[in-house]
Amino acid sequence: MEITNAAFDHGNPFDWGRTSEEYAKYRDIYPKAFYEKLSELSLGVKGQKALDIGTGTGVIPRNMYGYGADWTGVDLSENQIAYANKLSREAGLDISYQAVAAEDMDFPEECFDVVTACQCFGYFDQDIILPKIHRMLKEGGHFAVLFMAWLPDESEIARTSEELVLKYNPSWTGAHMTRYSLDVPPWCGDLFEPVHMLTFDQPVAFTRESWHGRIKVCRGIGASSLSREEIAAWEKEHVAYLQTVPESFDIIHFVSILDVKKRG
Repeated sequence: MEITNAAFDHGNPFDWGRTSEEYAKYRDIYPKAFYEKLSELSLGVKGQKALDIGTGTGVIPRNMYGYGADWTGVDLSENQIAYANKLSREAGLDISYQAVAAEDMDFPEECFDVVTACQCFGYFDQDIILPKIHRMLKEGGHFAVLFMAWLPDESEIARTSEELVLKYNPSWTGAHMTRYSLDVPPWCGDLFEPVHMLTFDQPVAFTRESWHGRIKVCRGIGASSLSREEIAAWEKEHVAYLQTVPESFDIIHFVSILDVKKRG
């Protein structure tokens, strides 16, 4: 299902469902330290019911499953949810998924201890989704906005890959990420109060193949409206570039975790 949002890619539509097969293989990149940090903050741990919105192929629920929470994931893309179910089933994980837009989800009041949104919060209509999350959270429940992005200024490989994406898709606005400070967001209002606001650098290991796959499934290439011919041309040029770099390498990523608690 296509998403059109004026805040992203100059309003050009994108659809993660176009990438689902490769997304399932190459987008599951968060290192163990990322999940350990969530566990340390008691987000998605034993005894909790947790909901992941914009779950994609279920990356967060599947990787947090071992920490003991009872997970549900929702995503507007039926293709993404199909792969989430497939990967969870193959791994023997009991996770419930629904193919529904976050704005349309309908869960009972006070049924979740934790709600997470990873890499996707900016896509949602906050006027609709924030009251829904507040209503679905139990008293004192937590909503965590999670984000991780490579830093092109810290890596020639990441910088060159971005330049090649922009060569074929100059409308892509996902480039040039830099570190930033977390402040109390205005949307907290009377609904939420901040608990933790964390940022840190995290190296992520890649091979040529996995980095190529990671870039291909980004919003600027695989999920974009580029033609098959344009994607093939980008792919040929990117693969050729990667032959000039080491087989294995780390890319520094910037991580932010905003953890807010439901106000009474």
